[in-house]
Amino acid sequence: MDLFGRMVHKADVWVNELMHETGAYDRHGALRALRAGLHALRDRLTLAETVKLGAQLPTIVRGIYFECWTPAHQPVRIRNKQEFLALVERELRPNDPDPETVARAVFLLLRHHVSAGEIANVRDILPKPIEALWEPEALA
Repeated sequence: MDLFGRMVHKADVWVNELMHETGAYDRHGALRALRAGLHALRDRLTLAETVKLGAQLPTIVRGIYFECWTPAHQPVRIRNKQEFLALVERELRPNDPDPETVARAVFLLLRHHVSAGEIANVRDILPKPIEALWEPEALA
């Protein structure tokens, strides 16, 4: 497999896993869910942590993660779960999985593919109500 083929394959793995975890009906919905969850998390993290997490993502997923990023507006001052889920929801369509399912599935995906140390650093930054979304119990 060539270089670009490997990059596409790695991104496909992420989208397929998210499609399975969220129950998204199609790959476009899973891709929107991935983007929505990553953007909400990115915007809530500190600048340094945003970059550290991004460094561990596959190339194409990293591009999605940093798409439309405005570092000067970070971190967004969100302290509760509902405000965080509203960040997720703003990038979803009506037929997409609900924001909480998306957030939990994206966090599960990150736990599968990112080092445990980095996940611990990310979770430590988040307020407890948002950090609780990392727990797997309520996936759809």
